This record gives sequence, C-alpha cells and structure tokens, in this order.
Amino acid sequence: MKKAAISERPAVQAVGIISRPRRTDIAAVAPGLLTWLQERSVNVFCDSETAECVPFSCKVKTREEIPTVSDLLIVLGGDGTLLAVARLLGDRDVPILPVNLGGLGFLTSVTLEDLYPALEQAIKGRARYSERVMLESRVMRQEKPVHCARALNDAVLNKAAMARIIDLELRVNGEFVCNYKADGLIVATPTGSTAYSLSAGGPIVYPVVSAFVITPICPHTLTNRPLVVPDNAKIEIGFAAGEAPIFLTVDGQVGVALHANDTVALSAAPERLRLVRPQEKTYFSVLRDKLKWGER
Repeated sequence: MKKAAISERPAVQAVGIISRPRRTDIAAVAPGLLTWLQERSVNVFCDSETAECVPFSCKVKTREEIPTVSDLLIVLGGDGTLLAVARLLGDRDVPILPVNLGGLGFLTSVTLEDLYPALEQAIKGRARYSERVMLESRVMRQEKPVHCARALNDAVLNKAAMARIIDLELRVNGEFVCNYKADGLIVATPTGSTAYSLSAGGPIVYPVVSAFVITPICPHTLTNRPLVVPDNAKIEIGFAAGEAPIFLTVDGQVGVALHANDTVALSAAPERLRLVRPQEKTYFSVLRDKLKWGER
C-alpha cells in the first residue's frame, strides 16, 4: 500500500488559481496569495472568479485553459470546487493544492494556516502529496460510448423519483455478480468512500487502497451489502428496458439520462490525481477532525 510521499518534482514556475464562484472569502485570501507568489517570481494565472476579487491586474484564463499553462493548481473553495477542477485535468499531471474555504472539507483539508507552508514546499518541488485514483464512466449504447466522464468521488445510478425501487444488474470483469433491487447504486473510489457511499452504509477506505466500493442505496434485500473490488476491475451495470428513465450522476455534478438497454461501464482512469498535503497532517487526523471520532 502506497503512502503519501515527498515529491521530487521540478520547482514550480507557474501557478493557476481556481476559486469557488461568488465566495466573499476569496477577496480576503486571493490578493495576499497573488502577492506572495509574485514576490517569489512565480507566474500566476487566475480564473475570472478569482480575478474579480483581486484589486490589481492579473493574468486571467478560463478554467479550461488554466491546467494547460500551470505546474501547480491552487483550488480555493470546498470539496465541490475540487471535484469540478479534478475533471478539468484530463490526462495532465498537474498537482492540486486544495484550500478549504467551504464547509466539511474532507478533500480540501489544507487550512489557511497550512496554505503558505504547504505552498512553500510545493514551489520548491518538495511537496508532500497523495495520489488518488479517478473513476472513468462510459455510457454504452449499441456498443458505442455516448457519454464519458471522470469522477474523483463516485458515479451513482438512480431514478428521478427516489421512492421507486429499480432493478440493476452488476457484472465485474464480465462475470455476473447479482441483481440489485434498490433505490440506486453507488460506485465509489477510496476518496469518495467518505461521501455518498458512507451515508448509504459503505465503509471508509484509506485513500491509496487499490479498490472501488459498490454500495446499494436502500436495498430491498438486506443481504445486499457494500462490495469492495480491485480498482483494476471492469464494472458494468445494466437495467431492464422497463426501468428507464434512470440517471447516471458523476461526482454529484454531471448527470445524464440513460436510455433503455444502455450499459454503464466503469473502470480506473489511466492517470492519478495528485493532491498536495500539509507536512504534518495525516488522513486519520483529518477523519478525527471531520467525523469527531472519540468525541461522542
């Protein structure tokens, strides 16, 4: 099992900053952050949301352009902002430093106190980072992919009317596993094991464990329990024609309606996501802080 490691990467020359839209907190953080980076001769690119909170001129790029010109991305916001940015990377190996300006912040565990020490190590090429597997989803229609998306947390199948039980067929590496009668089905990465899957009764999985978690939502049969499979497995989910409409939702942010006889194919993306971590903070310390372990 891999551990978070010290990255021996080239010194950072260009940093991109992406912020959660319409956050007043950005105005309190972004100007000082840009000044700090510019004083160290780092080229800085901002999205429009960040630029609007900075009282001096800065280089503005679209969110889609920023990963193409950056050696490091700083995400100012909450977990939702990080999930959206992770999908922007595609096959680019650009580390992300996620700064929590949101609420719970399981993923954006870098606090404002942690920001500058972590950033100092990152721009010197000495960052501590955690690699995270991404989940690649493809909607197959008549054996052709009609919708593709990547998830850092999870992919979820359910109906618009959550009160309706649906029948889903699960196959792993081509082998039939079972039929689920449930409100839906979650396929989560270890990173996403603390998100929707956890609330549906799934286990917490250490981030670098090579596994996916398949969790039924309110299963009709009590023996349908969460299933852990290797992350090199090929997962396929099908449903009967009479079950449509069913929706596939990726990271709770991207959704698509499925047609009768569609199949959802899920597998690990070729690239891993790199998250810069504070030097002294561990995964279990984050869990204790967020879940209040031992306090109730």
